[in-house]
Amino acid sequence: MEPVSNFFPDAQRNGMRSSGRRGISWMNYAGAGALVAVGYMDPGNWATALAGGARYGYRLLSVVALASLMAMLLQWIAARVGVVTGRDLAQLCRERFSRRTTLALWIASEVAIVACDVAEVVGSAVALQLLLHVPLWVGVLLSALGTLGMLVLHGRSRSLEATITLLLLFIAICFVAQLALAGPDWSEAAHGLVPSSELVRDAGIVWLAVGIVGATVMPHNLYLHSALVKNHGLEDAKSTFAIARGKTAALLTPLETAETRRKLTATLRAVSIDTLGSLSFAFAINASLLIVAAAVFHASGHTDVSDLSEAHRLLAPLVGSHWASLLFASALLACGLNSTVTGTLAGQAVMEGFLQLRLAAPQRALVTRALAIGPALAAVLIWGEHGSANLLIASQVVLSLTLPLAVVPLIRFAADRTLLADWRLRGVTLWLAWMAAGIIVLLNIVLLWQSVTG
Repeated sequence: MEPVSNFFPDAQRNGMRSSGRRGISWMNYAGAGALVAVGYMDPGNWATALAGGARYGYRLLSVVALASLMAMLLQWIAARVGVVTGRDLAQLCRERFSRRTTLALWIASEVAIVACDVAEVVGSAVALQLLLHVPLWVGVLLSALGTLGMLVLHGRSRSLEATITLLLLFIAICFVAQLALAGPDWSEAAHGLVPSSELVRDAGIVWLAVGIVGATVMPHNLYLHSALVKNHGLEDAKSTFAIARGKTAALLTPLETAETRRKLTATLRAVSIDTLGSLSFAFAINASLLIVAAAVFHASGHTDVSDLSEAHRLLAPLVGSHWASLLFASALLACGLNSTVTGTLAGQAVMEGFLQLRLAAPQRALVTRALAIGPALAAVLIWGEHGSANLLIASQVVLSLTLPLAVVPLIRFAADRTLLADWRLRGVTLWLAWMAAGIIVLLNIVLLWQSVTG
């Protein structure tokens, strides 16, 4: 089976050799960022943004913006580590940490992947229920068939990339139309981008804020991104590693050193453009969802809307167009199908990196989905639609709680001179990275404290 890093073979084959005299075009590397961005638009994001917009209006837009900025920074760091070292985050953890620590980090990452897959199963099931008018438990089972369909395309990378791109375009069109129908108060939305102290004082806001952070900054995406780009800088692996470890004098001539440095720097720039552009698109989608919820539900007094089915039922009468509900369900299904690919590839990257164990994409997806379908079916059979809504938000909180276990090692590696040499994190960038990690840890501590104290 091909490793995850070979998912974009054309980018790696062209790689630095396509640079020419004027540098490397970011188009050679477009794809990894978009694939990672798919994970930032999964049904878990829908659940947290929907609940936050309906209950608190535009006030949580600042949390969405902050989480997206942290995601951009951390994904940029993950890509940088992968390109310069030629290894992904999971491989570096295995090399640098003890076996016990490595196993603990692997288990935490697998928990995060299953939690994310639970959200994808439930979200896709709700979308299928709304579109096909089938029971929710049938939707859960049908979502598994949708997974198999995406995996058929997995063996044909061009077909899969085209499908993902078309689904992303469809999602964007749906949200542009929804915003036009909702007619939000853009002045209030702008005020919502300004953080307030209420974000850490209100228990309900903290719960949703942690869920938004977990839904936006996903731990498994850090592992995946570093795995997808780790071969991008390796026109000559020995040359790149030599520079990264400060051993260029013994292995390279001065001209070769300068040329390799130039190409690696250009590659990092191209990967950065891909990353920031793709995640900016993901932010626009997530912000649009919260704005629609605030404009339609909060403004009309429906502040208790917390599940996707109820939102779908209320959209048409509140907006005055049946298209609103249809677009909502269709975009939700597209997000769920796209996210399936991200979860599968992330699972492969984690197993390859931590355990040096490779599973074919269908096998890996079936393992993850089998673990996710159990909780999803139990929730919808026991608690119905309301239970599925709670499960969606809870899955995102699980992601947030496991996030520091990926972020802290990532920043440590990125700041290590022996690994990244001149491309290591330092100064303001390093300070911002640790501040982002601190915010994530603080939100989790506040959530745990409020849970214990009631």
